[in-house]
Amino acid sequence: MKSNRNVLAATLLGAAALWAAAGISIAAASDEAAASDAAPGPHGWHHHHGAGRLLSKLNLSAEQQTAVKGILAAARPQLKSLREEIRANSLKLHQTQPNDPNYTNVLAQVTQANGSLHSQLITQREAVRAQIFKVLTPAQQTQLAMLQAQRQARIQARGTGAAAQ
Repeated sequence: MKSNRNVLAATLLGAAALWAAAGISIAAASDEAAASDAAPGPHGWHHHHGAGRLLSKLNLSAEQQTAVKGILAAARPQLKSLREEIRANSLKLHQTQPNDPNYTNVLAQVTQANGSLHSQLITQREAVRAQIFKVLTPAQQTQLAMLQAQRQARIQARGTGAAAQ
């Protein structure tokens, strides 16, 4: 059980770093969009302002912001494609009723496909996280790790508090 929690915590930290980077990218993109007619980032990212605050607390230079934006822009199409495939598979499963004679086969297909897709998604996100991490100075890397640990502690405290009630 503890191992599963460690894996989940590591995944959440990776996702937090990615979302944080996305927040910086979107902020930069919105500034540019005001100057030009460029389209803003994906709609799903506007819900993750908390993670965007992580990188904003690192005082990234203009060059670092540009690098992060480029990394995210390059990764966005493949990440979006993987999420869309996962969503389509999940919809297929939810549209199949449990009393359908083919339900067990659909369940097995979706489970297998989404397992593979989630694995690819995690691999891609962590590759993006690693690229972004390389853009940061050692002091920023240390500060980001501290901010992520604090955020994770708050998340766990909320989870523990909810379970106790």
